[in-house]
Amino acid sequence: MANIKIWTGTSTFLGLPGQTPFGHYDVDNKFRSDADTVASWCAKRLGYPIVDVELQDVQFWACFEEAVTEYSAQVQRYQIRQNLLEASNQTRTDLTNRTIEGLNGPIGLSEHYGTEALSGGNVTLKSGSIAITSGTQTYDLQNLYGSVSESNSRLEIRKIFHDRTPASRRYYDQYAGNVHNSTMALGEFGFQNRGAGVSFMLLPMYDIMLRNQQVEFSDMVRKSAYSFELQNNVIKLFPKPTSDFNLWFQYYTEASKVTGSLGTINNVTSFADIDYRVMTYSRINSPGIQWIKKYTLALAKELLGQIRSKYASVPIPGGDVSLDGDSLRGEGAAEKENLITQLREDLEASSRRNMLEAKKEESEFLKETIGNVPLNIYIG
Repeated sequence: MANIKIWTGTSTFLGLPGQTPFGHYDVDNKFRSDADTVASWCAKRLGYPIVDVELQDVQFWACFEEAVTEYSAQVQRYQIRQNLLEASNQTRTDLTNRTIEGLNGPIGLSEHYGTEALSGGNVTLKSGSIAITSGTQTYDLQNLYGSVSESNSRLEIRKIFHDRTPASRRYYDQYAGNVHNSTMALGEFGFQNRGAGVSFMLLPMYDIMLRNQQVEFSDMVRKSAYSFELQNNVIKLFPKPTSDFNLWFQYYTEASKVTGSLGTINNVTSFADIDYRVMTYSRINSPGIQWIKKYTLALAKELLGQIRSKYASVPIPGGDVSLDGDSLRGEGAAEKENLITQLREDLEASSRRNMLEAKKEESEFLKETIGNVPLNIYIG
């Protein structure tokens, strides 16, 4: 069997292809300088040079790269949870090492609500009209307008302008016997011969509102109210039209709502879309580097344990030597779990909610402290 080379005590990491499995950080000068020192530190923690360490330099470098990638993944997974609402429906851009602030998420939601409530939004509200013919009640808006003006795009009708004259233009209900009284009242102000004179009546606001309600309620009970039914973009007008006119309406196209509300293929729409990439190793701070070193050692222990577990014991003259593969694997797995737990606790402690709660407590303590300061008494 060939004599396989193991750790010799030194290594030279140049960032060449093949020295690390993925090469994520090979161009980073700090990663290059730390790769050899971390490998040497891990080997010494594993017993070198008192005992042989059955690992090669490329395996230490692979563990080092994996530790950095795991740290990056844990931190960025937390950042995604914190920033997903803010980044939703935004264009995919690299958010690594960037801070996301503002109200993009709530504003984006309010835009969608504004679209539905016709009070704004991010979709263009269009208007159109069709010709109404006397004696015809039913009209297919999709065929008459959608196929002609919107290239067969499906219409979503939002508002129909088909109503009686507003009550504010008809203060006095002829059925209530107020015509004569209104004429007399208008005559006193010189408006009796003007069609819009009623708009200038100097009446209290509550009186105007009560009269509007009176007219509307009278129309509902005594008259055939202007109304319509809309089903599948087919409209039926009430009462039956007695003249020709244009019926106006407002609408969205379903295609524009899907594009405007749900976003295009270049937008962030889910946890998997938000654009976080591998971290720049040289920008990781000292506590993060220390975590990475410990995680590298845990990975190396686990790997060395797997290698030594191939043989439970090695025969030597006069006896045999028991290997500690199983114990190394157990220690490595336990250390990895503890490090992940510690990192997640640290990240959760720095969440926006916890930071705001800490700020609130600090403010309350400060207020209490200031409240105990004696106040000066001024004698004038």
